[in-house]
Amino acid sequence: MRFHRLFCDADGESHWEDVEVALAERVFAPPAQRIEISEPEPARQMAFLRLRAGWDEPVHPTPVRQKLICVAGSVRVTASDGTTRDIGVGDIWHMEDVSGKGHHTCVTSPDDFEAVIVQFP
Repeated sequence: MRFHRLFCDADGESHWEDVEVALAERVFAPPAQRIEISEPEPARQMAFLRLRAGWDEPVHPTPVRQKLICVAGSVRVTASDGTTRDIGVGDIWHMEDVSGKGHHTCVTSPDDFEAVIVQFP
């Protein structure tokens, strides 16, 4: 399992990297069998998001550290260094570029883009 991480370096440039999620087998919901699960991350809140088909926003940093889980549609996200990622159904995008130049997002699917956002402290 992995997610796309968008972060900002000391010069304010945003970049992408792939992050592998470490899973370990353990009891999670007794008496159910052991499952593979990651370490939990404290979350502050969650929200549902919809971007209408054709939506195209100006470049901006993310307002808070957050993970976006795509459930419908797709977007293309361009980091300030010019690299892009296409985020589609099942993809997880971790946003950490809370400062610096930010990123550009546009809906690329003919349908609306829908996602769950989990925000972190």
